[in-house]
Amino acid sequence: MLSDNHAEYRRNQTRGAPRDGAAVLQGIVWCGRCGHKMGVEYKNGNRYVCNFLARSQGGALCQHLPADPIDARVVEALFAAASPAELAELMHAKDARQQADEAFELAEAQQIKRLRYQALLAERQYNRVDPDNRLIAAELERRWEGALRELRQAEDALERRRAMQSQSDDLTSAEQNDFIAAGSQLPEFWQRPDIEWGRKKALLRSLIDKVILQRVVRDRITIRIVWRGGEVTEREVEPRVHALSALSRGAEMEVRLLELAHQGLNDTEIAATLTKEGFRSPRRSYVPVRTVQIVRQRHRVLRQSTPARSHHIPGWLKVSELAMAADVSRSWIRHRIRNGVISIHQNATHKRVLFPDAAATIAAIQELKSGVRQHLDFNQPATE
Repeated sequence: MLSDNHAEYRRNQTRGAPRDGAAVLQGIVWCGRCGHKMGVEYKNGNRYVCNFLARSQGGALCQHLPADPIDARVVEALFAAASPAELAELMHAKDARQQADEAFELAEAQQIKRLRYQALLAERQYNRVDPDNRLIAAELERRWEGALRELRQAEDALERRRAMQSQSDDLTSAEQNDFIAAGSQLPEFWQRPDIEWGRKKALLRSLIDKVILQRVVRDRITIRIVWRGGEVTEREVEPRVHALSALSRGAEMEVRLLELAHQGLNDTEIAATLTKEGFRSPRRSYVPVRTVQIVRQRHRVLRQSTPARSHHIPGWLKVSELAMAADVSRSWIRHRIRNGVISIHQNATHKRVLFPDAAATIAAIQELKSGVRQHLDFNQPATE
């Protein structure tokens, strides 16, 4: 904490103190394009902004990313790291490392045994040489010293390894139980309204060293989480965009949508199929029915209609049927009904104007058209 809070002029290199803003990665988020630390902007929504090049060189903003979906993905990774499954993986990794260390130590011990024999052999050869033969004696002495040096280096390396292994970082049973209990309570703790954002950020920093963000395309942001132990986890988030054309698979989805529409699927079925195939809308992680309707109507693809059914009412003629039979237009008949030339009541059962289905009806309409008759009365009873 002292290191993070120290020296205001180094705040672009340090994480800084966790504050109570809603952007949980404040102080630990870095730009994946230029490598500089990103700032936080709370105007019109939470955002991570890289403006280092804009301030130092007068250029454009490097990146301007929505914070909420990124924070949600990082917090999700934090919960996963504190889960019992992660502890089980840790124990499994420690067992595998211990087995590897034991095998490596056995190999080192065998190597030391071999070097000790070579040093002893070099000593014997040096002791047996004639002192008067100075060239041979000097060469054998050099070999003996080299063998002793290699032996000493190997023994020192083995001692250092054993000293590091003696400093065990294994968790006790009580620590394991505490870890499991804390991991199961972490999501509930995170959602509590009485916990300040500063405490949540401090908890996040206890496991995460930094987060690197980069927008690879308009609708996809890569997230690289660097943990305190040095491990790296990669995630992706698909932020909202302004239109279907801004989606990297927008054109592909449009073609697929029209193909399904021509196959006769309704809008609900099309939306479910596209979502299952991994498509999304500009503002949702799935394809809503309304998006299907907009695209279909834009391309003038009408919904498949049901098979045509006969709407003829036995014993009666609708206006359209009478107009066709009498060779007049429907508007001609409706106009004369409105001005009273044709007197007729609406059928109470079918809630529409119906004429008797008879040859006399057709003949009367033709006589009215030719001027033989000036008025027709087709008044029907209130109910039929």
